Amino acid sequence: MMNSLSQTETISNTEDIGDQHAMTSIETPLRPDAFLRSDEEKMNRISELFQQILWELGLDLHDDSLSGTPYRFAKMYIKELFYGLNPLNKPKLSTFVNKYDYNKILIEKNIRVNSTCEHHFLPIVGLAHIGYLAKNKVIGLSKINRVVDYYAHRPQVQERLTLQIYNELKSALQTDDIIVVIHAEHLCVSARGIKDSTSSTTSIEYGGIFSSETKRNEFLNLLK
Repeated sequence: MMNSLSQTETISNTEDIGDQHAMTSIETPLRPDAFLRSDEEKMNRISELFQQILWELGLDLHDDSLSGTPYRFAKMYIKELFYGLNPLNKPKLSTFVNKYDYNKILIEKNIRVNSTCEHHFLPIVGLAHIGYLAKNKVIGLSKINRVVDYYAHRPQVQERLTLQIYNELKSALQTDDIIVVIHAEHLCVSARGIKDSTSSTTSIEYGGIFSSETKRNEFLNLLK
């Protein structure tokens, strides 16, 4: 009886954490042995496991439409949706000496965010807006988009995604003068649970000169 009750409490606590969209760490929670298997080995194993899920749902896997679904699903997970888990896929960030002495805010806005909620594995879709004050270094514009895309393509919590993008750019540009804003819709809110299809979530991280309300407002006004 106690074991059954304990298991029920564990499931309840787990569901509560997911519904609260709790973040336990800035780092994505990965095991030390996360990349011992090759991508192909992972895809084969995931394909086998997903085939069992489809079977439990009662689907006929001999049907032509479904027969290739398990491997397509596995390939999508490893090669597309979660390619950002593998550090080998991390984009190389080219920075350059700021020879032209540009010293005002530079903004890259409306960067598409396609991510996945780590609590329910449903899509997070939205836009990221990033600004930084150029000092000694500048970064190629497409590299900012690549940073967003890389960290978005892993199971995520929006707050963590915002912090990871900020920290990566901070390291590359060697400055705190960075601001990251993400506006996103979560299908774990709109497609399940409360099923609120009109709400969205905004997260923000900033440092350096953007700790000043005046500079933050300058950035936010330029987004308009």
